Amino acid sequence: MSKSVIDRFMRYVQVDTQSDEESSTVPSTMKQHDLARILVQELKELGACEITYDETHCYVYASIEASKGYENSPVLGFIAHMDTLPAVTGANVQPRIVECYDGGDIVLNKELNIVMKTTDFPGLLKHVGKDLVVTDGTTLLGADDKAGIAEIMAMAEYLMKHPEIKHGKIRIGFTPDEEIGCGADYFDVELFGADYAYTVDGGPLGELEYENFNAAGAKLMIHGRSVHPGDAKDKMKNAILIAQEFQSLLPVEQNPMYTEGYEGFFHLDHISGTVEEAVAEYIIRDHDRTLFEEKKELFMSCADFLNRKYGAGTVVVEMKDSYYNMREVLEPHMHLIDRASESMRELGIEPVISPIRGGTDGARLSFMGLPCPNLCTGGENYHGRYEFACVQSMEAVVKLLTGIVQKYGEELR
Repeated sequence: MSKSVIDRFMRYVQVDTQSDEESSTVPSTMKQHDLARILVQELKELGACEITYDETHCYVYASIEASKGYENSPVLGFIAHMDTLPAVTGANVQPRIVECYDGGDIVLNKELNIVMKTTDFPGLLKHVGKDLVVTDGTTLLGADDKAGIAEIMAMAEYLMKHPEIKHGKIRIGFTPDEEIGCGADYFDVELFGADYAYTVDGGPLGELEYENFNAAGAKLMIHGRSVHPGDAKDKMKNAILIAQEFQSLLPVEQNPMYTEGYEGFFHLDHISGTVEEAVAEYIIRDHDRTLFEEKKELFMSCADFLNRKYGAGTVVVEMKDSYYNMREVLEPHMHLIDRASESMRELGIEPVISPIRGGTDGARLSFMGLPCPNLCTGGENYHGRYEFACVQSMEAVVKLLTGIVQKYGEELR
């Protein structure tokens, strides 16, 4: 099993699929099709059926037929995304395996003195004696979410080669643009046809998630007035300083640098401007829907205050909800969490059920009618050049997916 999942993973991460949040195309980058075409071909070679490649929007769907006599079992789906984070390059990824990790710092790139230190990443110490896939320190790895893709494909291969494992119909889905919040935009839930699904897009082994943030994005546009600084008294309105003042009105403790668990936040993600015009982009997050709405109201009240102070139209806010906490959709379907937890424990994995401090395609898909919690992949340190994946964890995830499939075939048919 290890050769299949790791070989696939090492091959997939070398395909550049970085998405682009500034793009107006779908998918946001055409290079995501490069991996999609590879996956379509591999699914054909595996003997999967009902393979559909949305060549316009870059979605891949496929099926593994139900075992004879299990046709009435629930149709179970597994979903992962093909794109990688826009902020860190995914081109020319050079993966290598650190065999039998000894617990020390890992030199990723000697020439550039890039070292993954245990003092910075103490989670490394949980993997002493195991094999870790790392990069040369100049790119991200792409375990988010090519580890999930490799594990789903390895599970499919295993099921195809072991017909003695009985199961209902399995649906597979690979999506683009998850990292820029658009992964579910053109996902065809009706075509997918699953009763339930899991996204395989989590982190360390054991993670199991059915809660996420309620999320909104807000753009603050500040219109100032530029006047020669030598004659600026009572005339100038410095848009940059007004943007700073807006930030100072938000609760200082509700900053992502100071929050954890269920605590929400206001995050200033980007700011630019001049005295005349400034733009600040925020994301607003909270697990509790009531607190989420209160945060949005506070944000707008800060803008109203500055408009009263500096004049109407000084601060203009564009705000849009991004996604909501999938817990309210998943609570009637807790068998998804129970079956996954049981499968983990049977493999000697202790489930770690915690809220996602972010979003997932599964949240939007759940509200689109496809209940969809999130499973671990064995990847860690996502979204940066210190990202890594544990070989043994990835192998265990393949067994986990296979175990969940069996439970739904045997227990709910």
